[in-house]
Amino acid sequence: MEFVVKQKIKFKHCDLAGIVFYPRYVEMINDTVEDWFEHIGMPYTLLHDKTVNGGIPTVNLNCDFKKPSYLGEVLEKKLHVKKIGNSSCTMEIVFCEHLAPKDIKVEIEMTVVYIDLAKKQKAPWPAKLKENIAKYLI
Repeated sequence: MEFVVKQKIKFKHCDLAGIVFYPRYVEMINDTVEDWFEHIGMPYTLLHDKTVNGGIPTVNLNCDFKKPSYLGEVLEKKLHVKKIGNSSCTMEIVFCEHLAPKDIKVEIEMTVVYIDLAKKQKAPWPAKLKENIAKYLI
């Protein structure tokens, strides 16, 4: 399964040339992951609540910028899981032009680790969350 969400490129994302300024892509990546976690039943508001007391910091992020994105374009952000471990999850995320899905703008590989915020150390994924993550494993 693949998680897909659209992103309109707004003025706030662009530099003076009207193209996406690369740090804005990192914000869009984080938005995608946050939206996905909400979609699979673990919104950040619950994740960081005292009852769950978890976190998912990024431990590795690789971006390959293929083509520029321009003000007004609509991108499709597609996420799937490449690998899931005891406490880690490696995702692949692709940003492509909404009307031309083969027109890839950015390819991302990202690894997050589940942590116990109280102990400030990695911890095993909660069983239900790991089960929901595994549905996106390709």
